[in-house]
Amino acid sequence: MTVTTLTDAAKPQTVALPARTGSGKRYSHALSLTLIAPLVVLMGFGFLYPVGKLLLGSVLNPAPGLDTYRRLLNSTLYLTVLLRTFEVAAIVTLASLILGYPVGYAMAKLPRKWALVTTACVLVPLWTSVLVRSYAWIVLLQRKGVVNELLLDLGWITHPLQLIYTEGAVIMAMTHVLLPYTILPIFAAIRGIPGELSQAARNLGANGPSVVWRIILPLSLPGVFAGSLMTFILALGFYVTPALVGGPRTMLMATLIGQQTTETLDWAFAGALSAVLLASTLAFVVIFRKTLSFNRGFAGVS
Repeated sequence: MTVTTLTDAAKPQTVALPARTGSGKRYSHALSLTLIAPLVVLMGFGFLYPVGKLLLGSVLNPAPGLDTYRRLLNSTLYLTVLLRTFEVAAIVTLASLILGYPVGYAMAKLPRKWALVTTACVLVPLWTSVLVRSYAWIVLLQRKGVVNELLLDLGWITHPLQLIYTEGAVIMAMTHVLLPYTILPIFAAIRGIPGELSQAARNLGANGPSVVWRIILPLSLPGVFAGSLMTFILALGFYVTPALVGGPRTMLMATLIGQQTTETLDWAFAGALSAVLLASTLAFVVIFRKTLSFNRGFAGVS
């Protein structure tokens, strides 16, 4: 009988690995404060100071008190504008989600060549000025614009339709401008889902729609939440597109605040409007976040 033995050279060797250290270099507190000081100064003088001064002016000018807030609450006009702003923002967010989820899914799942084409279609408008895109909608929707001329040539209408300066035009234009902010978080969430999960589901007999509904959609909910929340917040404070495409008939809170500061020069009332919009936005975000955090798909962002 032959006995095989391991020589010392063949025996597995134990190699001592160096102790793991932090991947980032440690800096002193003084150097860290020095590095972030320009950003703090920029945020302080470029954002916190003007916003704080505007909000303080709403309770200090022309005299200390809450007269500007009473004026706001006693007028149905301003409350109607506030409700319309939330309504338009909610519709734009829903429309962006419905249109953006398939695009984000396609960007994550299509072959590389077509995924690059889809990504370019999403990013190129994002790099274009909001002002340019808003004027493009005016060219399309005005009485002698592309849409009315096309409908007249086809014989579907006998006179130009009122497409511009309507709430529908504002919703379409805002959806077009804000759509990338919904698509990109959804794309990142879907791309981070391991492909083995979908493959395992198909091996167990699940078809394509079932895989999307039971696996892809629940695991991509954090991206849906992030994109929807970002789109909603941006829509609440949107100014350029509603002012150009909507006109005075579809005034939103941002347009009303701009009117108070540039036309009537009532800075105190503009500050009160800003404070109400800011408080309403923060309250909605907190409620929305807490409500959706009960879902297991949002456990990672609660």
